[in-house]
Amino acid sequence: MSEEEKGFVIKDRRSFDEKGGLKENPEETAKAEPKASQEPKEAPKTDAGKTESEQETRPPLPEVNFSSLILSLSSSSLYHLGEVPDPETGEKKKDLALAKHAIDTISMLKEKTVGNLTEEEQRFIESVLTDLRWRYVKAK
Repeated sequence: MSEEEKGFVIKDRRSFDEKGGLKENPEETAKAEPKASQEPKEAPKTDAGKTESEQETRPPLPEVNFSSLILSLSSSSLYHLGEVPDPETGEKKKDLALAKHAIDTISMLKEKTVGNLTEEEQRFIESVLTDLRWRYVKAK
């Protein structure tokens, strides 16, 4: 192989390490790290940095459909309204801007899907929006 065919090198210039901590000097850290071909192999990482064996213990994910999407956004809004505790720390945090963003996202989905929802989906999204909007007003 000639020098031109050796490939390319990727330099990580991000300011944060894989644990979310701030690197002291991203340029020097990238130089000090071994190349990917020399790193030891470990269990494959998947969602949230967990290995496949760690994920086997979690409950099954819900079916992917319109209602589960709305439920997910609703849960996010409830979390940001401070009504649902963080599953890892148990702390309740309030961030009304993020709660409003989730509610507005559900509202946008309602507008964009007019005429494409079943009656059940239409009633579900309307009831979720009504409930979340009341909770948002109370939280303000």
